[in-house]
Amino acid sequence: MPRVDPPPPKVETAVLPPSDKPAQTPPANDETPPPSLDDDPVIKNLNRRLAENPDDASALYRRGQVYASKGAYSLAIKDFDDSIRLNPKDVEAYNNRCWTRTVIGDLQSALRDCNEALRLRPNFVDALDSRGLVNLKSGLAKNAIADFDAALKINPRLTSSLYGRGLAKQRNGAIAEGEVDIANAKAMDPNIVKEFASYGVR
Repeated sequence: MPRVDPPPPKVETAVLPPSDKPAQTPPANDETPPPSLDDDPVIKNLNRRLAENPDDASALYRRGQVYASKGAYSLAIKDFDDSIRLNPKDVEAYNNRCWTRTVIGDLQSALRDCNEALRLRPNFVDALDSRGLVNLKSGLAKNAIADFDAALKINPRLTSSLYGRGLAKQRNGAIAEGEVDIANAKAMDPNIVKEFASYGVR
């Protein structure tokens, strides 16, 4: 899932971690940032950078992260689009766009983005985690388990993959095994159930 770069400027410290995800709010469909976004100091700084250089790919990517963290998904996707246009090998932007598209339910486009991220960087744990979520939301439990398994081999404490695998196992008929993963994930992060519910996954 999405990753947040370290400050400055500060965006998130914990979809976007090494595997952190942005805080979830209802999707914003309007292309004009609401006043609360305009007032955000990080967005203000990035807007200034982009006013000086509209082709600043890193600023576009960073602003996309902030928009995603605040639930302004259409604005986030637009910034990731522009970032990828300027840097077609931006693995992080592909992964973040994959995750954002997954949250809003654009699953086929999300899968293409995750696949491209993994083509560019095989075994990229964040993209494996994101693709697991795509497959889980798509009803492809076996594929989701395979992605979450691969992510957990790289990072055994990746809570989102552990919880997602638990759900996928249950949907695949392995109820008891799924319960173990879910219980372990909840012990590691009590907010994981709420987080996945915000992605439309229960």
